[in-house]
Amino acid sequence: MAQKASREDFEAFFPTLINDLSEQVSTTKLPANALKWFQDSLKHNTANGKLNRGLSVLDTASILLSRPLNETEYTHLATLGWLTELLQAFFLVSDDIMDSSHTRRGAPCWFRLPDVGMIAINDAFMLESSIYILLKKYFRDHPKYIDFVELFHEVSFLTEVGQLCDLLTAPEEKVDLGNFSYEKSKFIMVYKTAYYSFHLPVALALLYLQLATPGNLKQSHDILIPTGVYFQVQDDYLDVYGSPEQIGKIGTDIQDNKCGWAINEALPLCDANQRRILEDNYGQKDKEKEKKVKAVFEELHLKQRYLDFEEKEVTRIRDRIAHVDDSEGLKSAVFESFLNKIYRRSK
Repeated sequence: MAQKASREDFEAFFPTLINDLSEQVSTTKLPANALKWFQDSLKHNTANGKLNRGLSVLDTASILLSRPLNETEYTHLATLGWLTELLQAFFLVSDDIMDSSHTRRGAPCWFRLPDVGMIAINDAFMLESSIYILLKKYFRDHPKYIDFVELFHEVSFLTEVGQLCDLLTAPEEKVDLGNFSYEKSKFIMVYKTAYYSFHLPVALALLYLQLATPGNLKQSHDILIPTGVYFQVQDDYLDVYGSPEQIGKIGTDIQDNKCGWAINEALPLCDANQRRILEDNYGQKDKEKEKKVKAVFEELHLKQRYLDFEEKEVTRIRDRIAHVDDSEGLKSAVFESFLNKIYRRSK
């Protein structure tokens, strides 16, 4: 019988990987203060999140095997889970710098810490490079080693494509709501979030267990990418309506001129006056202007529109899950597990 991965066990495994990376970097005779800096970066940026992406690698494998993982499987799959979290850490450190963010996971962003600043750019590079150091150590003899490497490279590139579209569509210094569209917003959601957050953990489990086929990878893709879009719409909604205590950060999408769900839902519904208010106040580093934007959102009943979207989208995803072809080595429970984690979440 499959067993849900324990967060405590998963967290307890991370120091092993920190030691592995420390041993590797020590071969360069890196000074002690720089080694400690690297270790602190790993801990601060990788280990303090929800860890859902990493745990999903373990949970997916256990579901596919219909039993708990043995010791070797756990070691390997926990490593792949932490590599997913390292990729997340690389993206978040970089994203926070590009967005000039202040908080992340209820604490100051890494680059905002005393003495860190733009050193964080190099720290982000090291977080990404750590993925490939650990892949080589643990999986060089695995039949799917090159597939792991290519998957991480591909997903990184696709995520960066999504980030590029986001940055060009909504630069903080130039607000142009005419440049926004739901199509661009969805593109950003698919490429910036869905691939690495949803597709990657399942693809890694399938590859490790040597169950990956073109057919089941496509089935996974066709369910998990819409699930990732739904997740990002949730995230955009919570950025506007969630409290910092709930979501672990101060919502800044309105002030940061983000091409997210809320603004793209609102624009087609506006009358001329509401449109003018949004154009005059969206993307401004001013809390009073942010309040004016939120007031328009209230007039347009965005909360209810989100709830309606959520029910409709979850019904559509569940219909796809119901048609999973188990003969391809998949199990519908894999996708139900993902959906159950995020359905009606408040943080």
